[in-house]
Amino acid sequence: MPSIKHLECSRCGHTASASVPQNVCPQCAGSYYVRYDLSAAKGLAARDRVTVDYPRSTGMWRYREVLPEVTPVSLGEGWTPMLPSRRYGKVWVKEEGANPTGTFKARGMAMAISMAKHLGIRKVAAPSAGNAGGAMAAYAAAAGMEAHIFMPKDVPLSNQVECHIHGAHLTLVDGLISDCGRIVAERKDAEGWFDMSTLKEPYRIEGKKTMGYELVEQLGWRYPAAVFYPTGGGVGMIGMWKAFEEMEELGWVSGPRPKMIAVQAAGCAPITVAYEAGEKASVMYPNAQTFASGLRVPKPYGDYLILDIVRASGGTVVSRTDDQIFDALSDWGRNEGLLLSPEGASSMAAYDYLIETGFLKPDDEVVLFNTGSGNKYTDVISQRLGLG
Repeated sequence: MPSIKHLECSRCGHTASASVPQNVCPQCAGSYYVRYDLSAAKGLAARDRVTVDYPRSTGMWRYREVLPEVTPVSLGEGWTPMLPSRRYGKVWVKEEGANPTGTFKARGMAMAISMAKHLGIRKVAAPSAGNAGGAMAAYAAAAGMEAHIFMPKDVPLSNQVECHIHGAHLTLVDGLISDCGRIVAERKDAEGWFDMSTLKEPYRIEGKKTMGYELVEQLGWRYPAAVFYPTGGGVGMIGMWKAFEEMEELGWVSGPRPKMIAVQAAGCAPITVAYEAGEKASVMYPNAQTFASGLRVPKPYGDYLILDIVRASGGTVVSRTDDQIFDALSDWGRNEGLLLSPEGASSMAAYDYLIETGFLKPDDEVVLFNTGSGNKYTDVISQRLGLG
């Protein structure tokens, strides 16, 4: 495993020690990246060790050469399927619903909780739009830690059940994830909680970057033309971009990076508005509403990183209405046998749109992320179907 050199602020470059718990940069409140000494992992021989030496059952921890040296708190996360579309010859679906707790959030929380336990943290807290809270509850239970989770009161019922069954302290809030975040910020010092909010600790990125390593390995150590990513908080996109940077430094992959497509719901589209206006950061999106609860993030903490990545990659930002998202969800259920999450279905709706507009061509190889299992959304999906 590599040694961590330091933590580095993604905004101002300030460095900090990884030997003690850290949240955000004290100079500018930017998010920290974990920086490693990667010298021992350079070259194709080191890359081949991933393929040859580590069985698939190790999940995301097969990339131990580029992850912190820590004893994993693992529930079997990672190495999710890359499924070929049955209708579109150049489309792959990265099925993150196969993770423990049913979504990609398991990756980030597995790494963050593992590091928190390693650093001696006993109590953690986070706001969540739903799935991150359920994942944190599960991994905190596995680690023997106390979890405090704050969610909007209208999150899918499955997320609430997860928190209760794993013994977390759940508070439902009459508001949005931004309101939940304010509560955590106001109470954490007095309560002795470590703040595990999105991009306010360094290691959730490290777990989610493994999606980038996986998709490149699963495509034969090459990049696709584009990656579609449902973007609420955006940590998955940020993590994958960091993975691409690391793989190129290591000599594990070459060629042009994929166009990164950030997908939002039309009812909560702060990144879309900022991108179209040429801004470097977003502003709070008013009256945020969408049935894709994971996309209901009115101002992502890492907005400046998401916008930089989209522009650097030659990608774009796409917003789709709830009706368009649900149509895609229904279409892929009927014709592909996949029960997508609403967030994942937004990727499919965005793909159709970018083919129609000519931004992409049908022979461009693309990866569409389904970030979670539709089984976690049976209550909201049944409402859209009129089943009660």
